Amino acid sequence: MDFTLPDEHRMIQEVVRDFCEAELEPIAQDIEDEHRFPEEIFEELADLDLMGVPVPEEYGGAGGDYLMYAVVAEELGRVSGSVGLSYVAHTSLGLMPIVKFGTEEQKEKWARPLAEGEGMGSWALTEPSSGSDASDMDTMAEKDGDEYVINGTKQFITNATVANSVLVKAVTEPGAGYDGISTFIVDPENDDGFEVSTVWDKMGLNASPTCEIQLDDVRVPEERLLGEEGEGWNQTKKTLDGGRISIAALSTGLGVGAFEAARQYATEREQFGSPISKFDAVRDMVVSMDRKIERARLLTHKAATMYDNGEDVTRISSLAKLDASEICREIAEDAVQVHGGYGYTTDFAPQRFYRDAKLMEIGEGTSEIQHLVLGRELGL
Repeated sequence: MDFTLPDEHRMIQEVVRDFCEAELEPIAQDIEDEHRFPEEIFEELADLDLMGVPVPEEYGGAGGDYLMYAVVAEELGRVSGSVGLSYVAHTSLGLMPIVKFGTEEQKEKWARPLAEGEGMGSWALTEPSSGSDASDMDTMAEKDGDEYVINGTKQFITNATVANSVLVKAVTEPGAGYDGISTFIVDPENDDGFEVSTVWDKMGLNASPTCEIQLDDVRVPEERLLGEEGEGWNQTKKTLDGGRISIAALSTGLGVGAFEAARQYATEREQFGSPISKFDAVRDMVVSMDRKIERARLLTHKAATMYDNGEDVTRISSLAKLDASEICREIAEDAVQVHGGYGYTTDFAPQRFYRDAKLMEIGEGTSEIQHLVLGRELGL
């Protein structure tokens, strides 16, 4: 537990930790094996008023701040990377842009149900050919009367099969580059032409659906344009500032889960008449895990606090995401090593953390892209 947190944040941390240990931990490996999105877990998170933590109460949220949200994300990641990933994608990507950029009518109709946990949110930016150059976009939205007609393909979209709304990025002014991209609220249940064409089998995080979606003449009314035409890319950059904090928090949680498993095993497993924690090589690995976690958490909490204070967080959120994502993979790998042969089996959690951790270095901007962002922020 982080006892430097304000009392309210610490109370939420304890509530989420108790819930995860009682309800989520017993099924964490099962839902991965079954590739099953655990709807019941998200219903219980909604009952705990946790599906809209950083959303103002007037729009159905808990009225918390981003630091509180980061605490929740870490606790979920400590037990299940899949649940944590779907949770942060719902909050940072599917919900918060509506709160930040939407009209009052959009907030009431689309943000409130997500914040209250009556539905899941999703965000569709990446395309099959775009990769890290997310602005290289082929999806088009053409104005037709009082509607927009959207055509295109989106790739690696979290929560698409379970979403009640998807924020789709599309080009509204060809040739205008960044200034020609806009954001639309798409209703996957009721908008004809929206189809989930693929649900990917992945190296990890298989209880969180990752999808390819097809948009074939999807008609959305103009009142579902988020903000103004051409504001989509600026919205994306602001969204990713917050999204990277959530990935940093999730990564820290994954690291904590792997560390705790390694520490427990090292103190219980005996070889040559002693717990393996007494051997320098094992002890030093576990000590290094603890050091890395503290560093990642401090960076993440600093980024979240600056975000809550309205400061520019492009540099610090990128730094937190880069550091936390890389350390969680390092910690998970060492946790497998501490367990030896058992670490390679699904009877022990480190293999799951190891597989889940790798995405943290890819999603919401690869480590290489974070170096690019940080270089720009440093004037390099």
